[in-house]
Amino acid sequence: DKGTVARYQERLVRLIHEIDSGAFERFMQILLEAYRNDRQVFVAGNGGSAATANHFAADFGKNAVAEGRRRFRVLSLCDSIEKVTALANDIAFEEIFRQQLINLMRPGDVLVLVSASGSSPDLVRACEYAREQDAKIVALAGFEGGKIKDFADTALVARTDNYERIEDIHLIILHMAVCWFKEHPELCA
Repeated sequence: DKGTVARYQERLVRLIHEIDSGAFERFMQILLEAYRNDRQVFVAGNGGSAATANHFAADFGKNAVAEGRRRFRVLSLCDSIEKVTALANDIAFEEIFRQQLINLMRPGDVLVLVSASGSSPDLVRACEYAREQDAKIVALAGFEGGKIKDFADTALVARTDNYERIEDIHLIILHMAVCWFKEHPELCA
């Protein structure tokens, strides 16, 4: 009988090998275009995916571009519990991201959504608004991609129903994005 560690490793490695390299390249091109046009990158998710969104905003905003060069403008819509709970309480939970985008999003900006199910109403509402603003949408989802996949310009889907491994894959993909830019510094010259 394989142990817990061996089973987890085997399943996670399989999911790593299933990452869609074409979808990842489209993600990098969307981010590169955002950088070159000085667009804002927004990131959002719920629960563990909110933590992943915050982690990505910190890493990507600080590490993706070489020291001395203009950095990415990246903002997590999850990083203010005060804003999120005020919007949820005063308007509706499904509006927590859309309402922030109303204040901040401009045409050509980018919305990166991180979600295991891909169908959370607050993320779907954010997608609807982003489409109205002619923004680019990147979906990182699990299961079969959920509703946000249908809005996305590119979607990276961890095809499993295991939330822990979905969240692992999403963080790996976002770390790969940081590394991609660090490995191609000439593109952000």
